[in-house]
Amino acid sequence: MSTHTLPEPTFARTRLGSGPGLLLAPGAGSSLANTYGPIMAGLAAGHTVVGIDYPGGGDTPRATTPLSVDDLADQLVAAADAEGLDRFALSGYSLGAAVAVRAAARHPERVTALVLTAGFAYRDNRLALTCSVWSRIAASGDRDLLGEFPLTLALGTQALESMPAERLRQSVGFAAGTAADGTPEHATSPAGSTSGTTSPASPRQPWSSRPPTTGWSPPPCKPSSPRPSPAPTSRRSPPGTYRCWSEATNGFS
Repeated sequence: MSTHTLPEPTFARTRLGSGPGLLLAPGAGSSLANTYGPIMAGLAAGHTVVGIDYPGGGDTPRATTPLSVDDLADQLVAAADAEGLDRFALSGYSLGAAVAVRAAARHPERVTALVLTAGFAYRDNRLALTCSVWSRIAASGDRDLLGEFPLTLALGTQALESMPAERLRQSVGFAAGTAADGTPEHATSPAGSTSGTTSPASPRQPWSSRPPTTGWSPPPCKPSSPRPSPAPTSRRSPPGTYRCWSEATNGFS
């Protein structure tokens, strides 16, 4: 059982569809719409999808204090509470993967599954240095450089070299134009500490304690045939690259 008290939900959130719960945690330097937008309707075809915008992304005002993975995780679960979801699967991309793992570790009795993409398990020196450079580029206001740097991280050599010059230029422009205002804080949060991490002297700073050995067993992902996605009902409070999770089949549909 969770011993962590949830805060009041203060992040902008989006709710789509109906059915089993599915929470979405976007990536750093992005928003819910920019991370999951192309597949939101598909995810909501048979699920109640709830996602949040981190401070400085989407419709959540930029933070005035440092962000922590713990706080982001608790705000995600608090959004589920606000939308009446007791149990849910968690999908996280990049920073969102760390947020999802942390949410599952802090509230294990509520999580039915984890779907993690482009994530990282712990803070190492490479991640710390990368996040430091990314944060400073974002804070500098150099939008061209802010567009170039993430592409060197997100794309491998084959993908980059296969791009014609014009497409590469367009990709840089898109990355620069969609970068969240809160990117400096987003980029810093993975390199900072969270409660439950090891001492600063440790070369590896895990995002969370190991999942409980009892009381929590997420079902495996099993692909199934896609199905048509009717237009979902949508509600967005003040104010994203996957198929739908189905608890009935323990997989995606």
